[in-house]
Amino acid sequence: MPTPADIEHRFAFHAATTDEKRNAHATVRAACHGLAELVDQLCPAGREQALAVTKVEEAMFWANAALSRAT
Repeated sequence: MPTPADIEHRFAFHAATTDEKRNAHATVRAACHGLAELVDQLCPAGREQALAVTKVEEAMFWANAALSRAT
C-alpha cells in the first residue's frame, strides 16, 4: 500500500535537472519513436498494430517516469 510520501513522489513534477538526464529522456523517446515507426511499417493496420504502438508509448512513459523519479 502506498504511503502518503510515495503518492506525493509519484504525482509530483520531476524536471530533468542535468544534461545527462535530459539526454537519457531524449534517447528513450527516440528509441520508442523508432520502434513505433517500425511497427507501423511492418504490421498491418488494425487492432493489434494499434495496441502495439500504445504499448510502445506506455513503455516510453514508464522509462521516462523511472528516469524522472530517480533520486
